[in-house]
Amino acid sequence: MSTLTVPLLLSSPIDDARHLHRAFKGFRSDKSAVINILAHRDAAQRALIQYEYRALYAEDLPTRLSSELSGNLETALLLWMHDPPGRDAMIVRQALRKDLLNLETATEVICSRTPSQIQVFKQHYYAKYGVVLEHDIELRASGDHKKVGLCFLVLAKALIDNKVHLGVVEFLCSNLGF
Repeated sequence: MSTLTVPLLLSSPIDDARHLHRAFKGFRSDKSAVINILAHRDAAQRALIQYEYRALYAEDLPTRLSSELSGNLETALLLWMHDPPGRDAMIVRQALRKDLLNLETATEVICSRTPSQIQVFKQHYYAKYGVVLEHDIELRASGDHKKVGLCFLVLAKALIDNKVHLGVVEFLCSNLGF
């Protein structure tokens, strides 16, 4: 198993954008340089790098990553470029696609988030895809995955609003077979 060491002094987002651009030059991209830069930055720093990359080169960094990389590395880095709620929204949307339906993944993301995280990622989902998450789950999910997903989304909203009513909890639990 390998370990990552964080450099003592991080370069600026502008320098990182320039280094990434250089890594994409030539016949093959320098994947290790791309990984080295992005692996040592948090989500906020990666967002600044994306901003600077677009400002310097009039090109979207995730689009460039997609054209330069492939396979699992491309998938991982593209997901990494988003903040956690945006990433959750993308994962759930992809899991609910008709051609690649993966209800286990959608259920895992929804059920592993706190109520406040669910609310934020629902907002990202709506902003990005123009549809309410509950509607997509109602439309595309089925069986227990549909029940659990909708239950978690409804309860998350109720907990955030401090409007948890015992009757609602009993109704949801009875529909789930508890």
